[in-house]
Amino acid sequence: MFSANRGLAMKTALISAMVLALLPVRAPAQGGAAPAKPAPSRSSAAAENAERWLHVRVISTDGRGETVRVNLPLELAEKVLPAVNHDRLHNGKVRIDPSEMNDVDLRALMEAIRTAKEGQYVTVEGDDNHVRVAKEGNHLTIHVRDKSASKKSQVEVKVPIKVIDALLSAGKDELDLVAALHALGAQGDTELVSVQDSENTVKVWLDSKNVAD
Repeated sequence: MFSANRGLAMKTALISAMVLALLPVRAPAQGGAAPAKPAPSRSSAAAENAERWLHVRVISTDGRGETVRVNLPLELAEKVLPAVNHDRLHNGKVRIDPSEMNDVDLRALMEAIRTAKEGQYVTVEGDDNHVRVAKEGNHLTIHVRDKSASKKSQVEVKVPIKVIDALLSAGKDELDLVAALHALGAQGDTELVSVQDSENTVKVWLDSKNVAD
């Protein structure tokens, strides 16, 4: 049972990572508190989108002392992503092999999570690792900690439920990255991924700054 749950947790983590591996793009304007307020024009929406940035920071802790910082404007991502066609990625969608999911129906799984109460859904504790998958607010959180002497790594992933819904909105055996990244672009400032191990520290987050801390 623990083995099956751990496999499910890791599949969810991989799906989340696929969202974060590409650039987020602007989401359509959503309804606000003032119903009479007109929808923003395309120019104003573009201006708002220009203020959203995805940041990636990688710090090497293995003695080389290298630091990599990537700051990506969402406006750029909107133009670039649809033009990338490589391997399984075409027109903003990724084809998945059903055999890789071991007969797990991701859409049924997410529907169950969406309507379920908040709580910890999967907890696996072993001598070498600890895995936790939980619904906290409107986010799916994944925590993986490898306690083995050779790795000692820790991974934290926090993905809005709406982003995962959008990711699964494509046809069968496809993940719609464009839709998912539109949904991600509509989120407020948030930390998405944190990874720390014996060699690197990685952080991925979204905010309105054009430089990383």
